[in-house]
Amino acid sequence: MADLFGSAAPYYARYRPMYGEAAVEHLARALGADTRVLDLGCGPGTIAIPLASQVKTVLAVDPAEEMLVEGRRLAADIINIIWIQGDSTTLHALPPFDHVVMGRSFHWMDRRVVLAELDELLPSGGAVALIGPARLSAGPWQPCAQPWQSVERRVCADFDLEIDAAANCFHATDEHHHDVLAASPFSDLESRTFTRPLAWDVEGLVGLQLSYSYSSPAVLGDRLNAFVEALSKALLADNPTGQWEQQLMTEMLIARRRRR
Repeated sequence: MADLFGSAAPYYARYRPMYGEAAVEHLARALGADTRVLDLGCGPGTIAIPLASQVKTVLAVDPAEEMLVEGRRLAADIINIIWIQGDSTTLHALPPFDHVVMGRSFHWMDRRVVLAELDELLPSGGAVALIGPARLSAGPWQPCAQPWQSVERRVCADFDLEIDAAANCFHATDEHHHDVLAASPFSDLESRTFTRPLAWDVEGLVGLQLSYSYSSPAVLGDRLNAFVEALSKALLADNPTGQWEQQLMTEMLIARRRRR
């Protein structure tokens, strides 16, 4: 994971959309103010930073030191975030926590193993919260088509970038997170979807593309400048206005143990 995302960290910090105020406030209410929250796979603090003002402490854990560097830079004045290099295999080495939240990171993990370990580590009222793209059907997760997606895929194919392999990474295609949670100790599920509009320009879409693992600067290497130029030209050829709109749909799953 550190190798995949390290070089993408500056682009991730600048161009990946935040989850929005309403989603973070809902999460904070569900977890409680006087709590210690683990943000597992925190990236540059996309959840940790806005959540920190509403909980006692956030343990922000990520395998990529470059992501933690970006997070520390963005949260220089926030004193209740503890930045830790680690991943889902180092849970037992972490300080105690009351809840765990994951944003677009759970699919990179051995999900059942992680949930079993969290069952050992979380207190009786502890929750597992997942934040990511909304589930649009009962089948495997599929990304919501965006107006620029066909251009993105064409340019990535020209550069032999394995977009489908990245989108279908590890455990994401066999079972949706809903189903994995339902079969775990954390089977009491609450789901809520948040929708908000986003506006993009060419710079933003190119930066977003460079934040992905399969098209990060490390993957592109000395083809980086050529890729940026090709994608920029293709986007403008497809839409000369250079402006795109998106309705971003984010689902929050909050999973707890069932009461007996």
